[in-house]
Amino acid sequence: MSTPTKATRFTPKDPKIIHAQRQRLILAKYPQIRELYGPDIRLFYSMVAITAAQFTLAYFASKIESNWSFVFVAWSLGGLLTHWLSLGNHELGHNLAFKTPIFNEALGMFANLAQAIPSMMSFKKYHAPHHYHLNDAEKDPDAPTTWEAGFFNTPWRKAAWMMCQSLFYALRPLITMPKPPSAKEIFNVVFVLSFDALLVYSGPTGFRMALFNFISTLLGMGIHPIAGHFISEHYDLYNDDSGQETYSYYGPLNYFAFNVGYHNEHHDFPKISGFNLPKVTAIAPEFYMNLNPHYSWSKIVYDYIMGSDTGPYKRIIRRERPKAQ
Repeated sequence: MSTPTKATRFTPKDPKIIHAQRQRLILAKYPQIRELYGPDIRLFYSMVAITAAQFTLAYFASKIESNWSFVFVAWSLGGLLTHWLSLGNHELGHNLAFKTPIFNEALGMFANLAQAIPSMMSFKKYHAPHHYHLNDAEKDPDAPTTWEAGFFNTPWRKAAWMMCQSLFYALRPLITMPKPPSAKEIFNVVFVLSFDALLVYSGPTGFRMALFNFISTLLGMGIHPIAGHFISEHYDLYNDDSGQETYSYYGPLNYFAFNVGYHNEHHDFPKISGFNLPKVTAIAPEFYMNLNPHYSWSKIVYDYIMGSDTGPYKRIIRRERPKAQ
């Protein structure tokens, strides 16, 4: 469990991103795909329902006396629901519930209440560069740092890295490409933390509900089946030198993830709601069925942690960040 992985450097690649090129080819052959562009009101209804479900679960979980049972429910069901909300906020970051951006942002901040952690506005700000500058280490906040890749290189350390995904997603862009907080980000923080405080000071039930939501969010973003998408999306577990830098997952957990598993399709068409991404695959299968896919996020988590040739280095990077002098 302490043997370092074999990968010791990122896989370099030329600056050209395949997604824009593939989008042009697909639209030239299947122009009807443009009809799938735009918001889908189903996202609004889904987010409200999932938020209500998490609060309901938190209320009943607050009555659980066993700490181990409390944490297990937070990891299993709470982790699923709060991560589902995070992936809904990913959709909202692309303005895929309403045409007006502020309505999407408001819905995302509302969903943050059930997660106990303010993230909507910061995520939206830092997610756009991930699409425009995919795997550019200087501009893509999703790309791991050289320090991360070099340090988290044993099974135990990779497990710790997976457990702390929420921390790295929050801190990495603040360190590698810091931007001053916007008024909306500040409001997001004040709004969510004020609600947390109201819950905590409302009494023992409210305190345990807030704690449950917080633990659910952290555990759901860590070693959890649905968190396998963090690895499946852009890490190379095939080791076939194909140069593929984005991977789609076609398994059942897409039902609890707004189809984020259709990740090649999403990067090709970020203006299409997750509800409609399977239609892209069905319309243009010849563009996707020849790519390496994934079918189990749980297997990906296990293979990533235990594999001798897996780790943060198993990713295509266009430019490595300059080393500190």
